[in-house]
Amino acid sequence: MIKPIRFLLKHPLNRRSKIKALSRFVRWQLASRLIGRPIALPFVEGTSLLTETGMTGATGNWYCGLHEQDEMGFVLHALRPEDLFVDVGANIGSYTVLAAGGVGARVIAFEPHPGTFDKLEANIAFNRLMPRVTAHCCGLSNEPGELAFSADADTMNHVMQASETGPSITVPVRSLDEALNGEVPVVLKVDVEGHEIPVIQGAKGTLSNSRLKAVLMETNGSGERYGFSDDDIIEHMAGFGFEACSYDAIVRSLTKHQPGSDNTIFVRDPDEMQKRCSAARTYMLINGTI
Repeated sequence: MIKPIRFLLKHPLNRRSKIKALSRFVRWQLASRLIGRPIALPFVEGTSLLTETGMTGATGNWYCGLHEQDEMGFVLHALRPEDLFVDVGANIGSYTVLAAGGVGARVIAFEPHPGTFDKLEANIAFNRLMPRVTAHCCGLSNEPGELAFSADADTMNHVMQASETGPSITVPVRSLDEALNGEVPVVLKVDVEGHEIPVIQGAKGTLSNSRLKAVLMETNGSGERYGFSDDDIIEHMAGFGFEACSYDAIVRSLTKHQPGSDNTIFVRDPDEMQKRCSAARTYMLINGTI
């Protein structure tokens, strides 16, 4: 338990309420063991996430307001209710609920693991977001087909290499361009545990369209298992006209990307996006506002 406690105590959104953050941690540890079934934890703007033990991202949102405060804050500030957000690697739906329930945007979500997809659908239904969210149980790659996915790694489930062992499932995959069928999001999130380059290769039409303003993507070195580096991702995105940036959601500042970050926000026009984020309304969290 030491690691999550350190995380929540150091989290920027808990800087003024560390005791309350510790209280939320203790309450979850007790309730999750006593109740033994999914618990609806309050999230952004009156939404909730149905959470079970082992869901590190969802419990991080409960402990800290926003588990990934800068990336999640960017989604809140960059989107408007009339926009489309595409969530690739949606998991149980933290970003989907954030965009559809928090902002009121329309969302298309993709999650390949059937068990996790059931939890995504449960969160969509619990928050009554069905009119605004379309969810697909499939993976994304450079071409349609099937791929083997790990089956027991929670948010770290990924496309398995032939040399990997362990529990796995075979899931259908599509290209993003084919799956969107001409629709273009304002913001795209890609969280595929290292499989980013094949997803990019299957999204050339989407990434080339000027209506797409920003892409959130992991740059934590996980692509090395497939022979891709973070620099490869940055180079590919630059070819579509995107600049690698970082965002400080607390002060709403968009700056040049700093190497070493686990995530990168690729922005087509940083000046325009800075104005858009600065003008966004304030959102209610469980531990304050952003």
